[in-house]
Amino acid sequence: MFLLLQGPHGPFFDRLGALLRAAGAQVWRVGFNAGDEFFWSDPAHFVRHDAPAADWPAHLDRLIDRLGVTDIVLYGDVRAIHAAARDAAAARGLVLHVFEEGYLRPFWISYERGGANGHSALMSIPLDRMRTALGGHESEIYRPPAHWGDMRQHKFYGALYHFMLLTANGRYPGFRSHRQISVAREFQLHLRRLLLSPAFRFARWARARRIRRGGFPYVLVLLQLEHDASFVAHSGYARMSDFTDEVLDAFARAAPRHHHIVFKAHPLEDGRGRVREAIISRARALGIEARVHVVDGGKLAALLSQARSAITVNSTAAQQALWRGLPVLATGRAVFDKPGLVSHQTLDDFLRHPERPDARAYRDYRAYLLETSQVPGGFYAARSRAHALRLVVDLMLGPHDPYEALEHGRGAHRQQLENDS
Repeated sequence: MFLLLQGPHGPFFDRLGALLRAAGAQVWRVGFNAGDEFFWSDPAHFVRHDAPAADWPAHLDRLIDRLGVTDIVLYGDVRAIHAAARDAAAARGLVLHVFEEGYLRPFWISYERGGANGHSALMSIPLDRMRTALGGHESEIYRPPAHWGDMRQHKFYGALYHFMLLTANGRYPGFRSHRQISVAREFQLHLRRLLLSPAFRFARWARARRIRRGGFPYVLVLLQLEHDASFVAHSGYARMSDFTDEVLDAFARAAPRHHHIVFKAHPLEDGRGRVREAIISRARALGIEARVHVVDGGKLAALLSQARSAITVNSTAAQQALWRGLPVLATGRAVFDKPGLVSHQTLDDFLRHPERPDARAYRDYRAYLLETSQVPGGFYAARSRAHALRLVVDLMLGPHDPYEALEHGRGAHRQQLENDS
């Protein structure tokens, strides 16, 4: 019996539940707010959790016993309600299915069991074991498309989800967002980002164009959302500005004087953390503002193609840099932090003379991900969602997680991106 908790904004979990039922499984969904309920089409198998979050672990225990739950399904494993489910699954021997944004973006999603990001089984699988599991077979290294494809739909579903929280959440008196801002502010930010997309797109293009034509060497800093689960749970920073201050201080001390630094914001950055303002303020205080640039979202490929190196906390976008053979330094816990891939230099040394990754090691690592946890498709657009769903249900119904399946000789080659249309 599958119990689905919170999923990505939009209909992905609803479609997933329908396919699991078609395969003969029993499926229930727990809703924690009106947005969860709006995107679920089977009210007969829907349970509201309308009490405070502190009551959720006990409620979950009762549901597991009453419904005979064997599998728990969730998107992201860090928010409090999902962390409680992760603990319950481990204590009771249940299967925990975890979806996340792809480790190889932009055209993949991640499917794992037990945990994701810093809780992923990848954290403890060394490269030698990956090579053994591959058995000498190496998939063709597909180049990721230069666009997300799902971005417009992601913004739309995000705005709609928070509109439901704002206007129809009366049946959930105990609901409190896991974000640090109000639901009304969250809705305003989603709506603003959706409506002003054309203006933001032009401003991004203009800034990126100036950088590409500037003729100066630069290091690219890959920023994350300040409320991103991987940043919150698997970094040592309280705020993104703590990270950017640390990088700027090192850049002012150690980088050659003719080098510049470019901060690339996450495509869904909405300004709530005022990171742009913090970067500009710190750069002025250090007297290096003429060498510091901030690009608000947009495509990463063009900036990476001319970058000297890349720095991040633990953004999976760093894998696009590794794919291009660029030196990468990660300051947080990351699934791609393997020997030969990510530099373990100090920030100062990295900014002076960055160590390049082992290209062969990264090819092996990437091939392993493509054969295991990376599922082609997306959560939001209809075409990419259909692509992912037709593959992921069989993975969920299998006896082993994707990594164990490959080691048992049951991995399935399923990367078919070149001819996808």
